[in-house]
Amino acid sequence: MTALSRPVELVCPAGTPAALRAAIDAGADSVYLGFRDETNARNFPGLNFNREELAAGVDYAHGHGAKVLLAINTFPRAGQPEAWHKAVDDAARLKVDAIIVADLGLCDYAARKHPDLRLHLSVQASASSAEAIRFYHRAFNIRRAVLPRVLTVQEIAALCADVPIEMEVFIFGGLCVMAEGRCALSSYATGKSPNMNGACSPASHVRYIEKGDKVESQLGGFTINTFGAGEPAGYPTLCKGRFETNGRLSYLFEEPTSLNTFAILPDLIAAGVTAFKIEGRQRGRAYVANVVTAFRQTVDAIGRGEAPPVFDLDGITEGGRQTAGAYERNWR
Repeated sequence: MTALSRPVELVCPAGTPAALRAAIDAGADSVYLGFRDETNARNFPGLNFNREELAAGVDYAHGHGAKVLLAINTFPRAGQPEAWHKAVDDAARLKVDAIIVADLGLCDYAARKHPDLRLHLSVQASASSAEAIRFYHRAFNIRRAVLPRVLTVQEIAALCADVPIEMEVFIFGGLCVMAEGRCALSSYATGKSPNMNGACSPASHVRYIEKGDKVESQLGGFTINTFGAGEPAGYPTLCKGRFETNGRLSYLFEEPTSLNTFAILPDLIAAGVTAFKIEGRQRGRAYVANVVTAFRQTVDAIGRGEAPPVFDLDGITEGGRQTAGAYERNWR
C-alpha cells in the first residue's frame, strides 16, 4: 500500500465526560458532544454536558492535542430560539473548535454573531448534493459537511471534487432510515421529535411485556417486536421494528445491524474524505475506547501504507451484524 499524503481526522463520540477522556486517550483527533438539553439530537437522561463539564472537556482535549465539536443540531422551536442561540453563544465563549448545526436560521445566527466560530453542517441537514453544500458554504461559510449515510463511495468522490469544503462521513455505528434527519416515526409514536426534542424513542415511552414464553417490546403503546424464549430483546425503535406485511414477518424499514467500513476505508480516503466519524454518543466509555482504538490503529496503518490490522467488533455491534450500508450500494 502507498502511504497517505494527508492525514484523515478521526471524529469520535463523547456522550459523557468519561467517554470524552476515553476517546481522547484512545487516539481521537476530535470528539463531538452536546449540551444537556434539547439543542442536541442525543438528548437522553444521563448523557451530555453542562457548561462546566464542557469547559473542562475542552481543556482536556486541547491539552492532548484534540479538538471539540459541539452538536447544536436540532431545530429551534418556532418563535422560541433562545436556548439554541444561548448554546451557540456559549460554544463561542467556551472556545470549542467548531459547532455542528442543521437549521438554516441557526446557521445564519452563528455566522452573523460569531463570524470566527467554525461551522460544520450536521447530517441532520440532509445535504447530499453539491448545489446544497455550496449554498451552505456561500451563505454561512460552512467549512465542513457531514454527509448522509445514503451515498455510494463514487457519489462521495464526485462531491469531494465539486465542493470547496471538507467532507465528513460516518464509518461505524448505528444507521438511520431514509434521508438523514427526517425520521418522523418516533414523533408519531411518542410525540417526541428527534429533530426538535433530540430524543428518538425516549425510554419513558418504552415497555417490555411478558406474554407466556415471549417478550413484547412496545414504544408509545405500539408493539414494535416480539422475541422468543432466549432471543435477545432489542430496544424498541420503530425504524428497527419487526412487522408482518403481506403475510411475511420481517424488519420492514431497517434490520438491527451496524455500519462498519473497515474494508473500504482506503476507498473513502481516495475519494477525498477529510474526516471519519464514529457514531455512538449514547454508548459507554468501554465501547468508545474499544472502537476508537481499533479505528485509530487502522487509519494509522493505512496512513503508513501498511496492511491494516484485523479487528472483530461483532460483540459490540447492534444485532451482532455489520454492513457497509449504502457506500457499496449496488441497487438502483
